Amino acid sequence: MPSGFSQGEWDTAKAEIKEILIDRAKVRGMIPYSDLVARVRAIDLEAHDQRLFAILGEVSTEEAHAGRGMLSALVVHKDGDMKPGPGFFDLAKSLGRNTSDVLECWVDELRKVHAYWGKNPA
Repeated sequence: MPSGFSQGEWDTAKAEIKEILIDRAKVRGMIPYSDLVARVRAIDLEAHDQRLFAILGEVSTEEAHAGRGMLSALVVHKDGDMKPGPGFFDLAKSLGRNTSDVLECWVDELRKVHAYWGKNPA
């Protein structure tokens, strides 16, 4: 766990981020990094904070292992390419996803996440 927060703060922020992302997934939406961090109350993060990326990595790994897709596929750049950052694709590769076509990899994960949470609102 990156430094700067207690385990309790980290766990609370992680749960909060997961809840925000699940809410977006239920409506088949996405959210920019900057909008995500603006909604987090447990800890103070910036859109390009490595600690944010670490939390997103933990959330996505847990969700992928549970068969619900990489939840952080919903977190994208607000401007420019409107896709997740390079860390998403590094994690996807480490989770055994085919990243030879990053756009296809990302869209596949979006579909998995949206399909699961669109049908399972709980």
